[in-house]
Order: sequence, then C-alpha cells, then structure tokens
Amino acid sequence: MKNLTQEKIEKLKEKVHSAAKDGMAISIFAVLYDMDKAVVGEILSHITEDEGQKTTPLVAAAMGGSTKVVQVLLSNFELDLEQRTTVRFDGYVIQEATALWCAAGAGHLDIVKLLIKYGACVNSKTATNSTPLRAACFDGHLAIVEYLLEQGADLTIPNKYSNTCLMISSYKGHAEVVRHLLHKGADPDLKAHCGATSIHFAAECGRLEVVKELVCFGAAMLANDLGMTPIMVAAECGREKIVRFFLTQVKCTRLCRIEALELLGASFANDKETYDLAKTFKYLLEAMTMRMVDKEDGTEDDIKGAIPKPNSEPIPAYDNHRESQNHRDLEIMYENRDALHMEALAIRERILGSKNPEIPHPVIFRGAVFADNGRFDRCIALWMHAMILRQENKRSIHKDLLRFSQVFSQMVTISVDLDYKDVERVIQHGLLELQISLGSDQSGSCENKPNSSELYQANILSMIYLITIALSVVRNAVETEALYRLVYQFLKIKPCLKNGYSPLHIILDPMICVDDFHVNSVVVFPDKKIVSAFLACGADADAVDFSHNSPLHVIVNAKLHADQEGTRQAIIKMLLQHGAHSDITNSKGETPYTIASGPALNTLVQYGNVTLRCLAARCIRSHNIPFKDDIPACLEKFLEWH
Repeated sequence: MKNLTQEKIEKLKEKVHSAAKDGMAISIFAVLYDMDKAVVGEILSHITEDEGQKTTPLVAAAMGGSTKVVQVLLSNFELDLEQRTTVRFDGYVIQEATALWCAAGAGHLDIVKLLIKYGACVNSKTATNSTPLRAACFDGHLAIVEYLLEQGADLTIPNKYSNTCLMISSYKGHAEVVRHLLHKGADPDLKAHCGATSIHFAAECGRLEVVKELVCFGAAMLANDLGMTPIMVAAECGREKIVRFFLTQVKCTRLCRIEALELLGASFANDKETYDLAKTFKYLLEAMTMRMVDKEDGTEDDIKGAIPKPNSEPIPAYDNHRESQNHRDLEIMYENRDALHMEALAIRERILGSKNPEIPHPVIFRGAVFADNGRFDRCIALWMHAMILRQENKRSIHKDLLRFSQVFSQMVTISVDLDYKDVERVIQHGLLELQISLGSDQSGSCENKPNSSELYQANILSMIYLITIALSVVRNAVETEALYRLVYQFLKIKPCLKNGYSPLHIILDPMICVDDFHVNSVVVFPDKKIVSAFLACGADADAVDFSHNSPLHVIVNAKLHADQEGTRQAIIKMLLQHGAHSDITNSKGETPYTIASGPALNTLVQYGNVTLRCLAARCIRSHNIPFKDDIPACLEKFLEWH
C-alpha cells in the first residue's frame, strides 16, 4: 500500500488495534504485510485510549491472551518490545507497563515465553517499580513465576514502597508461590517502607498456610514501624487461627501471649464486621488466667509468677474505665456491655500505644453506636478523643470534622441539647488543621495559598458547617464573643476553594453542595445569620474569586426560591453597608448592577453608594488610560475592579 493519506493511516491504527484486542491475527497480517515499514512502525507504536487504558496493539494482545496476534506481530514486524502503556489490573491503574508485564499479570504463559524469546526485558519496571515477576506474584500465577525466575528475573527488586514479590504473594495468600520464592532464596525478613515484613502481611490478611511457610523458612518475628510484631498484627485484625498458631511458637514469651490474647479479645468488641462480645470475654478470660498463674514454664527470659496489669491512669473518654485486675472483675463486667466495650478500648490503647494510627477506628465505631442510641454525650467524648489522637499524631482529621458536623446537626434537628463548648472545641481543632495545611505563613491573598487538595476544600466546608451550627446554639454574649474570635481566626487564614471562593462567597451560593447526612437540615446557603457574623468578624465584602466575581455578584445572580428573596435583599443590604462595591467588574465585564434584576436591582440602587473615586476609576478604565506605576500600589487593585 502506497500513497496512504494521514487520514487512512489513522483509520488503520484504529483497525489494527481493534483486531489485536479481538485476537484477529490474520486480519492484522493482511493489513500490514506489504505496507511501508515506516507506516507499519507508526501503526504498531500508536497508543490507543480505550476504556481508561492507553495501549499499543502488542500490549492489547498480550493483555487479552491473543497468542496468535503476538506471534504474528513478533515474527513479521519490527516493533519495540518495551512499549510503555497505561493499563488497568484488578482495579489498579498501572502506568509504564510493558507487554511482558501485562502478559505476566494476566496469566498468559505462552505469551510470556514468546516475548522473552524475542528479547523482552525480564526485569522491566512500571512507573511504581513493579516487575513482570511481581505482576505474576500478585495473582498467583505459579507457572509464570517459575519461568520468569528461570529466565533471570530478579526476585529482590521491590516496588516504590519497598514491597517485594514475596510480600505481595504473602499478602494475597498464594502459598505455592510463596514456597517457591522462598526456595529460590527470597528473604522473608526484608522490610517495606512501613517496616512490615512478609509475615506481617500474611498475618494481617489471615493467610495461615503462608504464615506457616514463612515460619518454616525462619521468618523472624520483627516489629514494624508501629512496634507491632506479626502476632500483634494478627490479634489486632481478629485472626484467631493465626494467633493460635503463633502462641505455640517457642519464641513467643508469656507476656507476649497474654497481650496477644487481650488484643485479640478487644478486636471483637468494637468492630462492625467482627463484633462478638462472647469472643471478647473468652479471650480476655484466657489472658487473665495466664496472668494469674503462680508459675509458668517457659524460655529463659520469661517472667515467673503472676503478671499484674500495669497501673495506668484511666482515660476520660472511656468513661474513666479501669481495666479488670482479676477474674471476678471480668465476670462482673460480662453483665455490663458498656463496661466490656470500654475495657476493650482501654486494652487496645495500652498495648498498641496512643500513637498507633489504628487506635481511633474502634473508638469512632463505638461512638457511632452511642449516637444511634441517642447517647450523644458519650459519642462526642469518644470522637473527641479519636480526633485529638489523630491530630497529635499528625494524621488528617477531615473526616472527624465532617463527622462532628453531622452529629451536631442531628442533635439540633431533633432538639437535643448541644453544648456550645463541644462545638467550640471541634472548631479549634479544625483551625489547627487548616493552619497545618497552609503552613506557618498566614499572609497573602487567596490565590497564593499552596494547598488546593480535596481534603483542604472539604475542611473549609466542614468549618463553615460547624460555625453555622455554633451560631444556632450560642446562648449568651460570652459564647457569642468566643465564637466570633474563632470566626476571626478562620477568616484571617484566608481559606478559599479551587475556584477562588472565599468563605463569604461560599455561604452566598445555593449551588454549593451541603452534606446531606443531617447537615443540610441546619446549614442552608445563602444564610444571612452567618453572613452577618462573617462581616462583623472582618470578611472582605469585596473579595473576588478567580473569575473576578465579588460576593455581590454571587448573591444577585443566585437562583433562589421565591420565599428566599427576602434573604437575598437583606444580604445585599448587609454587604453594601459593609462597603461592598456594586460596580466591580468580573472577567466577563459584568457588574452586580448589570446582572441584577427586580428587587435585587432596586436594593442595589437604593443602598449602593457610588463614590467619586468609583466614577473616576470607571473613567480611567473606560478610556484605557495607563495607570500602572503612576498611582500608589494600594489604588491599582481598586482600579482593576472597575
């Protein structure tokens, strides 16, 4: 085929890719066999985007298991075997994947052999440093693992998280693959970035057969970066069979066995999926029996005699619960479900430590159960404890802020007494979260803020929810003054959304989506009460978003129901009384005056105060008179508004 137009070549690219994907080897050969090499190269190197993937014909065929297509392409045409593409595997997006990686991950041994025969790099890596061997290990393709290792695949290459092939096989529970890797010299004690070894991953996921293989090959019971050994990981995850297996190991000391049983029991008390108080009591009782024995045969470093629990201060959030010290304490507690729940939370925090990121999850679950039963004081105490732990350990509290907004809104909606002090404490933690996000520099305009992440955006909205809720529950001047100080601090941070919306813009726009889990029954935009509070606390009535819309632009253009028109007029009046300019032009050249109509326009005319300064600015702008560097810098922005 000669004299092909670019249009025809583009159609051929699509046709060949589709044929490769569908396994139509003869069609591909018929199209390409007598074509100019340069054109063939262009077609076979072309990356087609389809269903979230970006693949070449070779990669599409390798993924789909089309051995004949791969054979035709490799034996008849010159093409790059290391073509880099983007594919989806098991819900993950893999970038920089080669045909060999895709064939190995998909389990197509014949194609793997073909690719290596024709020179594919056996240790090629994806963007995350994943090799074809790792891809095969992920889904447990033992035959491919064996073949790749025979061809020189390096089983020591970790991915970007320092996870090895042995780790991923252990995590996924592919015991035969694990056994083969160990026989080939894989090191079971290598650590990932989190400090976990292969046996940690197996223990976490309940892979008993894999755990036994690793122990058989001498895997050490090392602690990860959180100080957790494999038996602690298994216990925390409620993996009973694995904990039982570890308990039989000689190197497991008596104290280790006691704490593993206590942690295992605690894991069943505050988890939705595995909740079982009978198991909690069973394992706590077994651990107590082990604590109380007079003597115990064990290793040289084992403790002889009774091992009492450490004398630690009770945690207020856990209702100042003190842990059981003997069998009788436990038996009494068995009749008191709340006490047993708190016992479990106290045990987890004692054994794992308050810095462990897993501590808050069961605390939050128990708080949610209390909320569902109308015991909001207990819910708030537990959630506050969880939020403080997260923040002290430099963990994001964005979910905590929204969670509190939801439960506070629920309380307001059903007329349950909500103490302003509780809302105030959450707002204080929210302020700290925003300050941490933005760094220490609190100066500068909204456009210069470095953090535009989704979490940061969500935190801004949650803070506005909380402030709105607080305004509805303040009872006196002292509380109002305290709240206004917090609002001032919030506004001083100058938070803004990705579109440049300031807090004042946000509360004026009815299109801002308010969380629908109770919150939208309390928080409705626009809201003149919170507008008044924001303006009183220093909100800039002339702040502009990235389209140069001011708060006045937003409110006059807002699509409101007829019964909200009174709110619109009141807010326009408030903005004008706080110095808002009604002649600021947005990026389309529109002013609030030009887009307002009906009552909104009448209010602008009645209360707007166009100054001589405004008229002069309009004149300068309308006649395109140069002003940069000829007037004070403070006036340049004013002129740009007009």
